Amino acid sequence: MLKLLIKLTLAALLANAAWRLGSAYLTFYRFKDAVVETAQFGADQTDTELQQRVIGLASQYDIPLTDDGFSVRRDDRHHTYIDGSYMQPVDLLPGYRYAWPFTWHVDVFTVKPPALDPSRVQ
Repeated sequence: MLKLLIKLTLAALLANAAWRLGSAYLTFYRFKDAVVETAQFGADQTDTELQQRVIGLASQYDIPLTDDGFSVRRDDRHHTYIDGSYMQPVDLLPGYRYAWPFTWHVDVFTVKPPALDPSRVQ
């Protein structure tokens, strides 16, 4: 009976850790996808505006990201790179919190379509 109780306890602890770590990764992937979308459709924005948008996304997803935790750079105004990292505290066991590292690299090519001439639209 004691063996069964120990096995059930270990299974519950493992399931709890998997759930909490999986939730942290799900939030990370959602955040990274939002950053990719921001970079793809941010051709008209300056680097500073993109940085502020990434900080806003981090706040929206409850990610502990600071201004110096990532960088934004562009090549010839059509290629955008956003690199960053942060440490997310994850409760792997009751009473044990581990700072899990997350890093990302976004490399997108953006082309702004030409504006339509209103006089030529039929």
